[in-house]
Amino acid sequence: MKKLITLLFFVVSSFCSGQTLVKTIGEFAKAEAFSISPGGLIYVTDIDQDELYQFDAEGKLLESIGGYGWESLAFDQPVDVYATTLRIYVADKNNNRIQIFDKFLNYLSNFSVSEDTESSYAFAYPTGFGVSNQGDYFILDSDNLRILKYDINGNFLLQIGNYDSGKFALSEPTKLAVSADGKIFVINKEQVFVFDQYGTGLIKLSPGFAPKNINITFYNLTLNSDSKIKYLNLKDITGGFKAFAPNIDEIEGEEIKEAAIFNEKIFVLTDKTIAVYKLNSNEEKN
Repeated sequence: MKKLITLLFFVVSSFCSGQTLVKTIGEFAKAEAFSISPGGLIYVTDIDQDELYQFDAEGKLLESIGGYGWESLAFDQPVDVYATTLRIYVADKNNNRIQIFDKFLNYLSNFSVSEDTESSYAFAYPTGFGVSNQGDYFILDSDNLRILKYDINGNFLLQIGNYDSGKFALSEPTKLAVSADGKIFVINKEQVFVFDQYGTGLIKLSPGFAPKNINITFYNLTLNSDSKIKYLNLKDITGGFKAFAPNIDEIEGEEIKEAAIFNEKIFVLTDKTIAVYKLNSNEEKN
């Protein structure tokens, strides 16, 4: 009995220490997605204001751009953002394009396909975006339930998870993420389908709930629903998913939009702010 009490105390202590709120960052109308660059800069999209915000690692607002529209620097439902060291990519859903900025949010270009492009090569209403280490683009084509891969020059390379992909055919894909070693992780209903960079299905992960968003920073994969968060060390998936339960009552926001692990902290984006929590000292590091 004494051993059981000791074990329960350890579990409860670890759980509580994992919920230490460090700070909150930003005030948003309706945040939708965020991304943390390898250098620690934070980029957030707001679909109510159609804006993109940049914060430094301490949470100071550095820049904001956007507003509703279809010209450069404007958005219509910026539903995803992906940050590298030098480039920021925004999935501008209703404008059927990916807008590309430098790390200071200066406009560089946009990537889209013309209406007369052959259907096998074209995407519409993109809801997810990622870039491989080789610079290849992976776009979640929500209109056709598939992922399209393009090279850095915008040349079409292949379809992933389309109707002829057998047991790895996507039926309800919502979000994707690309790992450091070039694997593509995409949410499909209550599972995460994993593909290699050539489109071959590798494995299906089952986190035990229906995730709505996915994030990969370094080798930390994070999944979330409106109220749940689980994360996985991609260097050792045999360790299984670990749960993190932030106290939503102590932060502003009605639901969790996305979560990410960076520098031994977990960043939790709600529709109104980013809550930053310290992870347990015994948790995996980046």
